[in-house]
Amino acid sequence: MKKVILPLLLILAFSFLVAVESDPSAVVGYVRYDLVAGNNFVALPMECPWTNASELGGSFGGSVTQVSYWDPVIQGFVAAADLGGFWDGDFPIATSDVLMLYSSAAVPFYSLGALPAPATYSLVAGNNTLMIPLNRSDIAMASQLGGELAAAYASQISKWESGIQGFVAAADLGGFWDGDFEVSIAMPLMAYGSGSTTWPSRAMQAAPASSKARN
Repeated sequence: MKKVILPLLLILAFSFLVAVESDPSAVVGYVRYDLVAGNNFVALPMECPWTNASELGGSFGGSVTQVSYWDPVIQGFVAAADLGGFWDGDFPIATSDVLMLYSSAAVPFYSLGALPAPATYSLVAGNNTLMIPLNRSDIAMASQLGGELAAAYASQISKWESGIQGFVAAADLGGFWDGDFEVSIAMPLMAYGSGSTTWPSRAMQAAPASSKARN
């Protein structure tokens, strides 16, 4: 098992992930996201050491003044804001969450901790946030993710572009994905669909092993 996990934790296209063995039964590591001044889309892929958004925001020493999560019910972001030490609208956070952080400076953000159970997401009609789970290195393109979510659900996958401070989408145009882009483990994304589903399913969790068997 450790021989599978350790190489996986060393692969991350848009940043990097480092893992070390702490004892025979535990693997710990980190994922680094490089924040820019402005809004930044991140995830919490490793076991989350924070309970609330305020704890996460406070760990940056004042540079991060707003932490937001996507509420699929209202189809919008809900924010907790630092009002001089008091975080208005504070909310709980957990492992595998996808968040938007507003930073006043360019700083690194580390999701540091033990390797968690593979992430799963309950998606509803409309836009939803999700992260490519750490055990799904087989998903390399937005179109692959969209196809796995099924044509009946996902018709658009979007990534955050810090440079333009906005989302850039790949859209399913009847089987052809216009604007397709590369994705990688621990990458936060926005998925739009017309129905509800749970992703990945238990069968999908085994996809990397099945893929290797076919090669």
